[in-house]
Amino acid sequence: MKRRDFLISSAAAAGASMLPLEAWSQSDRRKELLIVANETGPNSLDIHTVGANRPAYGVSWMCYDRLMTFGKKTLPDGQVMYDYTKLEPELAESWKIAPDGNSVTFKLRKGAKFHDGTPVTARDVKYSFDRAVSVRGFPTFQMKAGSLEKPEQFVAVDDHTFRVNFLRKDKLSMMDMAVPVPSIFNSALVKKHATEKDPWALEWTKVNVAGGGAYKIESYKPGQEIIFARYEDWKSGKLPKIRRIVQREIPSAGNRRALLEKGDIDMTYEMPPKDFLELSKAGKVNVSTTPIENSIWYIDMNVKSGPFANVKVRQAVAWAIPYEKIMDNAMYKRSIPMYADKDNKASGTVWPQAHGYKQDIVKARALMKEAGFENGFETVLSFDLGQGTVSEPACILIQEALALIGIKVSINKIPGSNWRAAMLKKDMPISLNRFGGWLNYAEYFFFWNYHGQNAVFNTMSYQNPAMDKLIDAARFESDAKKYQAHVQGFIDMAFEEVPRIPLAQPNFDVAMQKSIKGYTYWFHLQPDYRDLEKA
Repeated sequence: MKRRDFLISSAAAAGASMLPLEAWSQSDRRKELLIVANETGPNSLDIHTVGANRPAYGVSWMCYDRLMTFGKKTLPDGQVMYDYTKLEPELAESWKIAPDGNSVTFKLRKGAKFHDGTPVTARDVKYSFDRAVSVRGFPTFQMKAGSLEKPEQFVAVDDHTFRVNFLRKDKLSMMDMAVPVPSIFNSALVKKHATEKDPWALEWTKVNVAGGGAYKIESYKPGQEIIFARYEDWKSGKLPKIRRIVQREIPSAGNRRALLEKGDIDMTYEMPPKDFLELSKAGKVNVSTTPIENSIWYIDMNVKSGPFANVKVRQAVAWAIPYEKIMDNAMYKRSIPMYADKDNKASGTVWPQAHGYKQDIVKARALMKEAGFENGFETVLSFDLGQGTVSEPACILIQEALALIGIKVSINKIPGSNWRAAMLKKDMPISLNRFGGWLNYAEYFFFWNYHGQNAVFNTMSYQNPAMDKLIDAARFESDAKKYQAHVQGFIDMAFEEVPRIPLAQPNFDVAMQKSIKGYTYWFHLQPDYRDLEKA
C-alpha cells in the first residue's frame, strides 16, 4: 500500500463511526479528504481561552458560526482574498441598521442547529457576545476595538432576532462582528460545564467544541493532529466539498516539503521563504503568495527601563539594523521592505509604510555617544521559535550588526507555546516578532500595538498620552482631512520615537497540490476549508 493510501485509509477509519466505509469509495476518499501538515497545531479549541494560538483561530473559523462574514475579491494576479469592505450573511440571514445609526438588528436563520442538534437562538448569540466582552484578555480587547464592550449592548429580542446597541459611531463595529472572536456558542451546553471558578467554562471549551459551524471535531490530539468532519446539517452557507480534513503537526519544514513533493499531503504553510521560492520555481505544486494586510515584521525595544528608555539609543539601533541582509538572507525577498524611505515622515494614511532609517553605522555610533553609551551595553534579544524559520537568521544578523555599535546581544529562543506568555510579562528588553491587524486600518494596528492600554502586543511597554489621543480620535473621526491628520500624526510620532522598528511587510505563502481549488487568503492566516475542493 502506498503511503498516501495508508494516510487516507487511516483517516477514513478514524471517521468510520460517522460514515460507513462501503458508502465512501476510494475515489471519494481522495476527492473528499484533505491532508494538511503544519509546524504547529491549535493549543486550544476555543479562541476565548488564555494564550490561544493562531491555529486555534482556524478552529474557531471552521467549527463556529458568526453573524456575518466578509466577501471576497480577486487580485490582479488571480489570487483570491477576503474583502474587508464587504459584509455577507452567515448565521444572520439579514440585518438592518436603525435610522439614527445607534443600533443594528439581525434576523437569524431559522433551522440553524448546533452540532448536538440544539436549535440556535438569539439567546445563544447574546450569551456568546456577553462571554466575549467578559472573559478579559485578547477576546475582550478585540471586541473593544469595535466599541463592543458591555453585555447591556446585546439584546435577544426574540428567538430569531438579535440587536446590538452601539455605544458610539465606530466604523469598526460591524466589521468586528465578522472576525473569529464573536463566535456563536451553544449556551446551554457550555453552561453545563461552568463552575464558580470558571463561569464561562473555558477549561471545558479548550478541549471541546460547542458550536454549529461547517465542521465538527472528530479527533483532537494536542501536539499531534486534529481531524475535522463536515457537519452535514450546516445551514449558514453552502455545504463544503471537502468531507474530512486531517491536520497534522510536523515540525520539520524539510519533512513537510518532502511529503508535499511526493504527494503524501495536500497542503502546507509555515515553511522558510527559501522553500516557497524553490517550490514556486519548480512548478510541481501551486504556491499562493499574498501580502498580509496591516502587518509587519518588527523589532521592539522595551522603553520602561534600561538603555532602551533613551530615545537616542533606540534611534541608534534603527540606524544599525542590517535591513538589506535580513531581506536577502532571512526573508529571501519574499516580503515588502519598510525602510529607507526618502524621509522619516508619514505619507498618507495607509499602514504599513516605510520609515526613513537604513543601515548607517557611523550615524548609529554617534547617537550611542550622544546617549552616553559610547562603550555600549549588554542585552537579550528574544524571538518566537514558532516563527524561527525567519526569526532565527534575522536575529543572528541583528546580533552581528549591533556588535558594531558596542551592543553585545545574547539570543533567547522562546518555544512557540510559551511566546504569548512571554509577551504578557512585558520584560523582554528587545524582541523580534510579527503582527497583523485583522481590520485593515492604521488606527486599529496602533490601538493594538502602541496604545497606552498596553495590550499584549505592546511589548515595547510604550505609553504616550499624546499618541493615544491621536489614535482614539482617528478611530471615530468621520472628516477625511482630520482623519488624515490624526493618522499621520501618530505614525510620525512612532517613527521619531522609534520604540518599534518596522522591517518588512510579510507575504503569506501556502503550497498545495495542483488538484486543490478554491483557496482564499484570509486575514487570520488560516485556510478556510469550506472554500476548498479537489479536482
